Amino acid sequence: MSLKYIGAVLIFLSCGAVGFLKAANYRKETQCLAELARVLDAMSAELEYHIAPLPQICANIAQIATGSLNKLFLSLSKELEAQIAPDAATCMQAALTSVKEIPTQVREALVLLGNSLGKFDIQGQMNEILTVKQHCLTLLEQMQEHLNVRLRSYRTLGLCAGAALAILFL
Repeated sequence: MSLKYIGAVLIFLSCGAVGFLKAANYRKETQCLAELARVLDAMSAELEYHIAPLPQICANIAQIATGSLNKLFLSLSKELEAQIAPDAATCMQAALTSVKEIPTQVREALVLLGNSLGKFDIQGQMNEILTVKQHCLTLLEQMQEHLNVRLRSYRTLGLCAGAALAILFL
């Protein structure tokens, strides 16, 4: 009899943990988008004031970035330096496959960035970086608009699903 209750508590706690994990991932995604917007500002300034090759710019940006974006730009710098792929878009794809912890919406923005790097002159690249930054800021604004409600909803759904399953199994 007590084994049933232990199982019910474990089910409740595990479902609650899934809800809290989903909320933490959502918060991480918003923070990563904000970081990417900040990094894109730095990249634009690097292009404008330090006319350097793209691998060097990515290495400099990696020093500014934190967390998974740091790893990504280091990997991108190495890919561009090795010149295995013919263009920056393919190098960005390779860097994204090597860094798994980047959230989905940030990946989409980085693919847009990879498609624009190295294809235009400096002013064209700065315009494309600005476009990607605006895309990031738009996504970030949409995500932050309902941030608290969404976080609370994920947590509540996890706990309620756990309670429902625990009741079903009892």
